Amino acid sequence: STGAAHPNAVLARTSFASILNSTVARDPAGIPGRTSRLFHVPSEDCSSGTAQTAGMTRLAALSGDSVGSRAIWMGETHVAPGVASGPHHHGESETGIYVVAGHPEFIYSDGGREVRVRTKPGDYVYIPPFVHHVESNAHSEEEAVVVIARTTQEAIVENLPEL
Repeated sequence: STGAAHPNAVLARTSFASILNSTVARDPAGIPGRTSRLFHVPSEDCSSGTAQTAGMTRLAALSGDSVGSRAIWMGETHVAPGVASGPHHHGESETGIYVVAGHPEFIYSDGGREVRVRTKPGDYVYIPPFVHHVESNAHSEEEAVVVIARTTQEAIVENLPEL
C-alpha cells in the first residue's frame, strides 16, 4: 500500500458532508416538510422546559420544539440521592430507558403487588404505555441519570396521587 487515499474516499466524504449541510426542506425520499440534515443537540442545550414530576428533573434533547421530530422524544432524567419521583405514567408512549449512572429502581404494581426493578449503569428498562410507576433513588448516595426515548414526539407525563 502506498498510503494514498483511495480516490472514492474523497468523493464519499464530500457527498456525506454535502448531505449533512443540506438545508433543503425535504427528506431523501422527497417528502415535503422533512429535512435531510442531521441535528446535533449539545448536552448543555437540553431544556428543562418539558413535563416534570416531583423528585426528578427531566431534560428534553430531541423533541418537536428542538429538532422538529414527529414521532420520537429523547432526553434524560436526573434523580438526586435519597429521592424518589412521584407516581406517574406516560400515556400512549412506549418508553425505553438506558441507565447512565447510579442504581435507580423502577417501581410498579403488578396485580396489587409492588414490584421493584433494580438497575445499574448499562441496563435498559422498557415501560409500556399507561403503566403507573415511580423512579426511585431513595437507597443511593449518588445521583441516578438515565436516557429516555419515547414513541411520541413530546414528553407525555400524567402525574398521579398514588401508584
